[in-house]
Amino acid sequence: MSTVHHTFDRPIADVFAALVDPHTYPEWLVGAKEMRAVDADWPAPGSSFHHRVGLVGPLTLDDTSSALEVEVPSRLVLEVRARPFGRARVTFALTSPTPGSTEVRFSEEPIGAARVVAPVAAALAQVRNRRSLEHLDRFLRERRP
Repeated sequence: MSTVHHTFDRPIADVFAALVDPHTYPEWLVGAKEMRAVDADWPAPGSSFHHRVGLVGPLTLDDTSSALEVEVPSRLVLEVRARPFGRARVTFALTSPTPGSTEVRFSEEPIGAARVVAPVAAALAQVRNRRSLEHLDRFLRERRP
């Protein structure tokens, strides 16, 4: 499992709103290229969003991620898919250590057949996820005053 933390100088509601809105993902999530569709009942558990992920250069794949748990504004758990690499359980846990700030704990755990590559994948996921949270911080500062 890979876990990274980041503290935002933003209220917890703002950070959670960006995490729960799949349309923001191509702006900050490393590898996310495009949202193709979002279920009408998103983010209800069992609902999904359909996305395109980037591999190398112009190569992309269409895939789907689903909500497993949602606790507004403190927790979002997803099952993400990125074929051919497999599936993972992603958890965003949010706390507010001081008024107006938010700490996000971003955990990613390979599931199913992907567990075999977990020791190698964890190091790569950690770098990607840390960079993603840095991009989210910049996105929130620039686009959500």
